[in-house]
Amino acid sequence: MLVLKDVYAFSGKDMRIFVTGGAGFIGSAVVRQLLSTTAHTVINIDSLTYAGNLESLPEASGSHRYHFEKVDICDQDAIEQLFVKYKPTSVMHLAAESHVDRSIDSPGDCLKANIMGTYSLLECARGYYGALTGPRRHHFRFHHISTDEVYGDLGPMADACTENTPYAPSSPYSASKASSNHLVTAWGRTYGLPVIITNCSNNYGPCQFPEKLIPHIIISALQGLALPLYGSGTQIRDWIYVEDHAKALLRVLAEGSVGEIYNIGGHNEKKNIDVVEAICEILDELVPQKSRAVARYRDLITYVEDRPGHDCRYAINAGKIECDLGWRPVESFESGLYKTVRWYLDNRLWWENVLSGAYQLERIGDKL
Repeated sequence: MLVLKDVYAFSGKDMRIFVTGGAGFIGSAVVRQLLSTTAHTVINIDSLTYAGNLESLPEASGSHRYHFEKVDICDQDAIEQLFVKYKPTSVMHLAAESHVDRSIDSPGDCLKANIMGTYSLLECARGYYGALTGPRRHHFRFHHISTDEVYGDLGPMADACTENTPYAPSSPYSASKASSNHLVTAWGRTYGLPVIITNCSNNYGPCQFPEKLIPHIIISALQGLALPLYGSGTQIRDWIYVEDHAKALLRVLAEGSVGEIYNIGGHNEKKNIDVVEAICEILDELVPQKSRAVARYRDLITYVEDRPGHDCRYAINAGKIECDLGWRPVESFESGLYKTVRWYLDNRLWWENVLSGAYQLERIGDKL
């Protein structure tokens, strides 16, 4: 049982927010948004697995409103102590193993992080919330950030998924996220924990780990390597710029209703081949090929054997968050993709450190 001491007065503006996975791609965008647009204190909880990169958070350096804790969310005792130490007003839970190929190769790692990690965090939050009183209890939220992949594969003419679409996950990754969603819902209903869930479409933007489609294509093209596409490249995804997603998450945390699920999408359904060709066109403009090997970047496109159980289409109906909370994405796919390519061109050292492994050799968190 948690024992809370010296609980400070809470005004509703004095927010201390746990962000799990805050050194990851989406998590770091959330941390950047919190530090740049609010006065809240941010506690970044990340175990710094391969995808965690503190170099994605230059804004955090020296900020008195930022704290980093290198802790695995599966370590329930350690997480409980963080609740005692920081007394958060909200939890934004983004920590997850999120790469589908990795989940297929090593499903156990994915299930442990996404299911047992969420369970551990929920239990700590439940004990903490049970000891709260007054305004701090009233304002506490557990916001679980999930994925549209829980809804599974859609036919080409099927309606986009709403919050009421039944779950039909296809991969170990999406199955683990569907499981974690169910856990969050159950802890809300059974124990009264004030939970909110968001399911988002495919993210892209700055600081995304190079194994994901868009950064992998950008970096491979710059290196003159083959640009691999699964199957025929006709798989369809709805794409959202990561900074738009981060803004949506803060809107949900501030204004979302307890017990609700909100779908977040970018209104940008694109075939993978169209995404890759769009990247090539931008690179042709910004970094013209000097090599005689290929005339255009798109000539590097190579089709490879399809992923097992590859879903053909994801599509999100984001009408609820737009109607209830007044959120809409700012970036079009074209503007967001141009910004993304430009970021990878301007931040070559960031991704070169990732490719070389240098970002793991000198972990800032290991020294804290």
